[in-house]
Amino acid sequence: MLKNLSVRNLALIRQMDIGFADGLNILTGETGAGKSIIIDSITMALGGKVARNLVREDAPEALAELTFAVEDAEALAALEALEVFPDDGEVVLSRKIRGGRSSLRVNGELRSAKEVMAVGAVLLDIHGQSEHQKLLLPEHQLALLDAYGGEETAALLANVAAAHAKYQSVKRSLSAFSMPEDERARQMDFLQFEIGEIEEANPKVGEDEELEKDYRRLLHAQKLAEAAELAHSLTGYESEAAAGDAVGRALRALEKVAGYDDEVDGLAKQLFEIDDLLNGFNRDIAAYLDGLDLSEETLRETEERLNVLNKLKAKHGRTLEDVLASLAEKKEKLAELEDYEDRLRRLLREEGEAKEALLAAAGKLTERRKHLANAFAEGVQGQLAELNFARCDFEVGFSELSLPTANGQDVVEFRIATNPGEALRPLSKVVSGGELSRIMLGIKTLLSSEEKTGTLIFDEVDTGISGRTAQMVAKKLSHIASDGRQVLCITHLPQIAAFADAHYEIVKEVSDAAAVTKIRRLSPEDSVRELARLLGGETITETTLRQAEEMKEMAKR
Repeated sequence: MLKNLSVRNLALIRQMDIGFADGLNILTGETGAGKSIIIDSITMALGGKVARNLVREDAPEALAELTFAVEDAEALAALEALEVFPDDGEVVLSRKIRGGRSSLRVNGELRSAKEVMAVGAVLLDIHGQSEHQKLLLPEHQLALLDAYGGEETAALLANVAAAHAKYQSVKRSLSAFSMPEDERARQMDFLQFEIGEIEEANPKVGEDEELEKDYRRLLHAQKLAEAAELAHSLTGYESEAAAGDAVGRALRALEKVAGYDDEVDGLAKQLFEIDDLLNGFNRDIAAYLDGLDLSEETLRETEERLNVLNKLKAKHGRTLEDVLASLAEKKEKLAELEDYEDRLRRLLREEGEAKEALLAAAGKLTERRKHLANAFAEGVQGQLAELNFARCDFEVGFSELSLPTANGQDVVEFRIATNPGEALRPLSKVVSGGELSRIMLGIKTLLSSEEKTGTLIFDEVDTGISGRTAQMVAKKLSHIASDGRQVLCITHLPQIAAFADAHYEIVKEVSDAAAVTKIRRLSPEDSVRELARLLGGETITETTLRQAEEMKEMAKR
């Protein structure tokens, strides 16, 4: 349920914090007091469109915040699917507008408008003039019929959606695979050429890296040879200036006197190790010189091989791994094209089977909907009779699409006759705005056992009605609210306001500085006075007070 609405600097509202109760919450106020701003504030926090001029000119920013208490297991599961987790059982939706930019948050976390709308749809449902107009749309009428069908219909609808997705997937595969014969031949020739190009080169993973090293060495082979030759000469034993010869002579000198002093003996051993290392180094560099390839032919061959591999990488991928992966893909594609006729037959067979499965699933859904339609029509007709449609007929008409969509194959049309003897006609050609709002209320009452949303808001539900009809509308609202749901209703009719479990007054206070809208919850006594105002206008008399008290008593009974 909606626990609290907090608004800052929005239109006529400077600051407002109002808590709502369980059951039927009624909001009343004089024309122009700012009742519509309440709905605008809620719509704003739910991620809906906001007019730029709603933000007060004397304020830097505007804020609308909704706090919900969530206990229902299904609602909690739906929120979890949206990655929303209540804090201490509460979910807070807020929107701040500053400098023409707005930010939306769910429990303090930034979210997109689409995400916030999805969260809001779990928690709250607004029924205003736009919602009533949606009742004229065939797709919305179909959704209402399906909602009446409950979980069994939802399961059949899910089967149709899955079958439709499968059918569309096969059709996409078939469309992508189908091609003219000359195009298939052209693609096969091209693939065979590219496969041959890669296979002829026969690249190995890591080969290019090794060749890069070899090429760098071969390119600088002469410099490497000269440096190695000099190092070999300077560290060898072929001249007295060479390090090997000098270290050997120094070692022999120390060994002659090592027996006279242990310290000299230790130094001689160190020099022996140096001589051994130098001797090993000299052998290793000599071996390096022997193995160094100075051939121009080897350099040319290495360069040519590198060019081949680099061209493959430039054409088929950044690395040789990519080139080999591309080769595998091309072979697979070529195999598909070579097996074209068989694969085409398989896809056509799969398409036929998927279409049959879709038609079968849609047929079961149609059967279920038509079975529901009579009971739904009777239920709506009963609700409308209680809403002062004295003698009306209501039915659900059916037509079929040539091929099912994800919602099935049915197009439904709600038809009504509001007077005896009249032919049943589509809603859009018969009912007025006020009648449309009552029809929607009747359907919502009928669906109340299936309705999952915890909070419902009704705006303009009293359009074009009065007297007994208004009282019947009030009973319907009270019935929905007594069925474990919270209802908020903005009204100007005392017959509806009398049924309030919690009554709120919206007032506009005007001073020299500015006009400001405020809202307060009324005590039982103040609620009677507000009913008297709605009954008698600006002047409240003892008579209107007694009438208001009688209305409250009648509502209780």
